[in-house]
Amino acid sequence: MISRPSAWRGRSRLRRAFRALGAVYVAFLLLPLVALFLRAAQTDLAAILTQVSAVSALRLSLVTSALSVAGALVFGTPLAYVLARRRARGTLGELIDVLVDLPVVMPPAVAGLGLLMAFGRQGLIGGALGAFGISLPFTTAAVVMAETFVAAPFYVRAARIAFAESNREFEELALTEGANEWQVFRFIVVPLAGRSLLGGIVLCWARALGEFGATIMFAGNLAGRTQTMPLAIYLGLESDLGTALALSALLIIASLGLLWLLR
Repeated sequence: MISRPSAWRGRSRLRRAFRALGAVYVAFLLLPLVALFLRAAQTDLAAILTQVSAVSALRLSLVTSALSVAGALVFGTPLAYVLARRRARGTLGELIDVLVDLPVVMPPAVAGLGLLMAFGRQGLIGGALGAFGISLPFTTAAVVMAETFVAAPFYVRAARIAFAESNREFEELALTEGANEWQVFRFIVVPLAGRSLLGGIVLCWARALGEFGATIMFAGNLAGRTQTMPLAIYLGLESDLGTALALSALLIIASLGLLWLLR
């Protein structure tokens, strides 16, 4: 039998090892941010960040990412609830699960090309939309669609798990007391799953805010129209490193501020 002091020393060594490994990972995450801000501080931040293009790109990123999250909430919440509460795990349900998760592992450029092949002027349904005067590629709507395609699965996955793990006893009790299904969902299911849903919203928003590959493939990089912050940073990197650094610092600060408010 191992003595208690020996067991304690073993746990202490394990904690120290885990702390050391964790510290390495934290340093790995922190070092690029520190390096970016140090280099950005050497540029004329005020002049760059007050440029019309920078303000326009930030505004467009915030608006389109917010619309993407709204779309995920409106369409993803019902889907997540149905997937979590289905009684039988049939082939169709498994296929939908795979389709929902596929954009998470799909290269963003492939997602953008797929959107273009579906909704482009010569796409699967793009021609039919064109007959009604609707053209989606290289518009702000295309930015929202690209961001929603790649970001919404993060919310749907979190919501599906939250709905599946919520306590059913409270729901059954509410039903026996005369509540209808909508009231149960609104006042029982959503509050119980609230923290997980909020976590999914944060992940969805962050992914939409940083989306690059699908956006540039489907929406292009048009200043004031489809140029989000990641695209503006990419364009700045090709022409002026100082601009790219300043815009990157601004995007990190905006992301940290919104994440802080959400938390």
